[in-house]
Amino acid sequence: MASKNVAPTKTNLIKLKQELKFAKLGHELLDQKRNILVIELLKLIDQTVELQDRINDALANAYRSFEESVLKMGKLTVVNISSAVNVTTDIVIKDRRVMGVSLPIVDTTFNEFPPYYSPTGTNFWIDVALKSFKDALKILGRFAELKISIIRLATEVHKTIRKVNALEKIAIPELTEFVKFIQARLEENERDMFILMKMVKKRLESKREKA
Repeated sequence: MASKNVAPTKTNLIKLKQELKFAKLGHELLDQKRNILVIELLKLIDQTVELQDRINDALANAYRSFEESVLKMGKLTVVNISSAVNVTTDIVIKDRRVMGVSLPIVDTTFNEFPPYYSPTGTNFWIDVALKSFKDALKILGRFAELKISIIRLATEVHKTIRKVNALEKIAIPELTEFVKFIQARLEENERDMFILMKMVKKRLESKREKA
C-alpha cells in the first residue's frame, strides 16, 4: 500500500490536501475542455460529411462542363484555349484556436487576367467549365481545412481523455487514500497521547497522595 510510505505528519497532511484540491480542479477543467473539444469535433465532422457531397457535385459539374466543351469545340481548340487562360491561385492559411488547439483556416482566392480568348468560335461551356473548376478548388481548400482540424482535434481529445482518466482513476483516488491514511494515523496518535497523558496524570496524583 503506497500510503504507508507517507510520513503521517500534519505538514504532509496539509501538502496532500492541497495536491488533492489541485488535482480535483485540474480534473474539472480537463473534463470541461474534453467536452468542448468533442462538441467542436462533432460539428466539424458533420460539416465534412456535408462538404464531401458538395465536392463530388462540384467536380462532377466541372468535368461534365469540360467534356461538353470538348464535344462542342473539339479537343484541339479546348487545349489551345486552356493554354491562354491566365488565372493564378492564392491559398492563405491562417489559424484559430479552440481550447489551445491550433486549427487552420484556408482562404482560396483567384487572380484573373481576362480576356483569355476571343468569344468568336467558342462555346459557353468553356466558361462554365472554368468557373466550375474554380468552385471545386475553393471547396477542396475548405475540405482540407476541415480534415486537418478534425485530425488535430481528435488527437487533442485523445490526450485530454487520457489525462482525465489518469486523474480520475489514479491520482485522485491515491491522494484521497493518502489523506485518509494520515488523518487516521494522526487521530490514532492523538488518542494514544491522550491516554498517555491520563496515565501520567494518574501517576502524579498517586505520588502526591502517597507523599
